[in-house]
Amino acid sequence: FPYLVIGKPGFRCSICWIDVNHEQAGQIAANYLLDKGYAPKKICLCGESAGGGLCFSLCLRLKELRLPLPGSVIAISPWTDLTLSGESFRTNLERDVSLSQEQLAFYTRCYTQEPQAPLASPLFGDLTGLPPSLIFVGGDELLLSDSQRIYQALRSAGSSSQLIVHPERWHAYLLYGLAEDREDWKTVDAFLTRHLSREQK
Repeated sequence: FPYLVIGKPGFRCSICWIDVNHEQAGQIAANYLLDKGYAPKKICLCGESAGGGLCFSLCLRLKELRLPLPGSVIAISPWTDLTLSGESFRTNLERDVSLSQEQLAFYTRCYTQEPQAPLASPLFGDLTGLPPSLIFVGGDELLLSDSQRIYQALRSAGSSSQLIVHPERWHAYLLYGLAEDREDWKTVDAFLTRHLSREQK
């Protein structure tokens, strides 16, 4: 699911959940925050799995509408290519304990008839000008290539991006709160501090 982390005067941050059942939910939430006076640079889009992909899709949509982009993005195991063309669908076929290609193909058919469209698969969009991003992915998951390729595409487009591949981890592993993943959460903390702290203008 995607959500927004918002820098708020006097507080570290607040969180606004997005109802992903509405196709325009992300755009509505972003407009709401802008109307409330939140500076775009103080908004961090965060999401995991399909929500991680939607964070990048929302940035593409906002750019298309010539609206301000958020200041940063955190994506956990983002699904960025609904055509399922990544190499890890072959190499991690027997390693992923939570996802299957058949399952993801079904979800794709439920969601769109044009999986190659950039707003469905942001990997294929023009990523120029997108905000700094932090991407986490498990080394054993089917969507490993989705994270690796969007990271490479962001860097090629001139955007700042950091990719963390945790070996022998599964889909959205970071959300399980394991003690072994504390360093990753410290990375999240440092990223949010860098982009949402009151010192940042």
